[in-house]
Amino acid sequence: MINGINHITFGVSDLRASLKFYVDLLQLQLIAKWDEGAYLKAGDQWIALNVDNIFLNPNSQNASHIAFNVNEKDFEAMKSRLEMYGVKKYKENTSEGPSFYFLDPDGHRLEIHSSTLENRIQWAKEKMKTNFIIY
Repeated sequence: MINGINHITFGVSDLRASLKFYVDLLQLQLIAKWDEGAYLKAGDQWIALNVDNIFLNPNSQNASHIAFNVNEKDFEAMKSRLEMYGVKKYKENTSEGPSFYFLDPDGHRLEIHSSTLENRIQWAKEKMKTNFIIY
C-alpha cells in the first residue's frame, strides 16, 4: 500500500539554474550534488534533479505537478517571493485552500499550497454533491 511520496525526480537542462531556483528561492535543503544531478529535501520528501534533455511542454493541459506544503502564516510571503523572482504562473487557483501555481526554469509545474487533505475532501464532497466516494 502506498503511504506517501518516496521521491520526485525532475529532468533539468541547467543544474546550476535549477539549484539556484530550488535551494536559494524555494529554500529546499541540498543533501548531495554531482556533475549531472543533486538530491534535495523538502521537509521529509526527497527530490532528485537529473540533467536530462527531455523537457516538459508547459502548454500541455495535463494536471501533473508537484505541490509543496507551506504553512498558512508563510503562504503570502512565499508567494510574494516567487512573484518577485519572476516565476511564470501557469493557472489560477480554483480549488480549496491558498494555492499558487508556477513553473520552474524547465517548465515543470509546481504549486505552493496551504491546506490539508481533510479540507480538500470536505470541499470536494460539498462541490461534487453526487458521485463523490470516500473510501
